[in-house]
Amino acid sequence: MDIHLPSRSGIVCTRQLRDLCPATQVLILTVYEDYDSILNALKAGASGYLLKRSSPREILQAITEVKDGGSPMSTQIARKVVASFREPSKSGHAAEDSLSERDAEVLSFMTHGLSEKEIADKMHVSVNTIKSHRKHVYQKLHVRSRSEIMLRCHE
Repeated sequence: MDIHLPSRSGIVCTRQLRDLCPATQVLILTVYEDYDSILNALKAGASGYLLKRSSPREILQAITEVKDGGSPMSTQIARKVVASFREPSKSGHAAEDSLSERDAEVLSFMTHGLSEKEIADKMHVSVNTIKSHRKHVYQKLHVRSRSEIMLRCHE
């Protein structure tokens, strides 16, 4: 789904599509990389967010990831998400401060759209270890999914 459509917003269309067919997975493919567009698309029910400058291979991989329950994001979008966790929160502490170095590394890989198996392979640990780190990240950031990580960084 693109954000800019001829007759209506792709974000509105995503919301309506998800309301009519909740099981439908929507992958945003757009040129917009501002936080409002990202946040609004995810709030509307998008499962992933890619920039149009993504390679055909990245787009095909993202479609597979969404089908398999993932939430892929373009590298540029993932970097913005990770950077937003480094910014001081309203309380004056960076949300990332409570994450261990390994948790932060897992978070970075997650926001790049890697599966638990892919993260485990890159970090040379077991999938169960990655699941444990993912659980810590979710608990410390008070989220339940990768999409909520995106939403959480805009609170």
